[in-house]
Formats: sequence, structure tokens, C-alpha cells
Amino acid sequence: MKKKYVIITAVIAIIIILSGIAINCYNGLINLEENVDASYSAVQVQLQRRNDLIPNLVSTIKGYASHETEVFTAVSDARARLAGAATIEETISADGELSSALSRLLAISEAYPELKANENFLSLQDELAGTENRIGVARKDYNDIVKNYNVKIRSFPTSIFANIMGLDKKDMFAANIEAQNAPSVSFE
Repeated sequence: MKKKYVIITAVIAIIIILSGIAINCYNGLINLEENVDASYSAVQVQLQRRNDLIPNLVSTIKGYASHETEVFTAVSDARARLAGAATIEETISADGELSSALSRLLAISEAYPELKANENFLSLQDELAGTENRIGVARKDYNDIVKNYNVKIRSFPTSIFANIMGLDKKDMFAANIEAQNAPSVSFE
């Protein structure tokens, strides 16, 4: 009879331990997924901040270089794509396009000394530079959290629960291939 109680107690203890592990894995995965979402939201906030600065910057530059319509169109199109991005992949792609278009836009200022001396332009350029730094930090934080998430959902035994929950690997922000080359701007 005593042996029976020992076996029952051992089975109950094993069930409690396994339940604790399962609950811990589940809660950990939910926590990591929420951290990824929150971090992505922080990136989106900074991208929106940049998006809000762009019309003022374009207007200021247009006053000095109105014939640069190709660059203005590229900035406008990229800005619209970023605003309409519905997924992380679309956001990453649109952000790369916008960064490239902004580089070309800012390169225009080199040909216009009076623009470079314009107080409004200088203020907007400083604000944009600060925003770009914030975007860089937010991207790095996001990538760090995504890395932890991706490692966790692929590690045993958590991978079992991740598969059951339907959790997939998340994409990271990566430098656009175009970012390796300096933008070329022609003033002909």
C-alpha cells in the first residue's frame, strides 16, 4: 500500500514539474513575442517621425532646386510606400527605398550654397539627423529582441511549444544593398 502512494506521489510530482515547464515555456514565448511587437512599434514611431519631417524638407529644397523633380518624386513615392507598408518585410523594403531617396535629396543641397546657409534647412537637416540616429537605435534594439526570439523558438524544448503555437521566425532590419554605394546626383 505504501508503495502505491509513493508511485502516485511520483507521478503527480512529474505531472506538476512538466506542467510548470510547459507553462514557463508558453509564458516565455508570449513575453518574447510581445517584446518583438513592442520593439517594432518603436521603430515605426521613429519612421513616422522621419516621414513627418520629409514634406518640410522637400518644400525647403524645392524653393532652391525646383527642377530636381526626379528626386522629389522618388522621395514622395518611397514615403507613400512606407506609410502604406502592412508587414515587417514591406516596412524594411520601403524604409530602404526612403533612406536612399533622402540621401539623394540631401546631396542636392551641396550644389546650392544659399540652401546650405538657410536656417530652416539647417534646422530640418539637424532634426532629420537626430531622427535617423533614433531610427538606428530602434532598429538595433528590434534586431536584438528578434534575435533572442528567433533563438528561443528554435531551441529545444521551447521549439516544440513554438511549433504548436504556430510561431515563426521574425525578420530583422538589414542594411539595404543600395546603402553600400554613395548616391550619385547630377547637376547638369
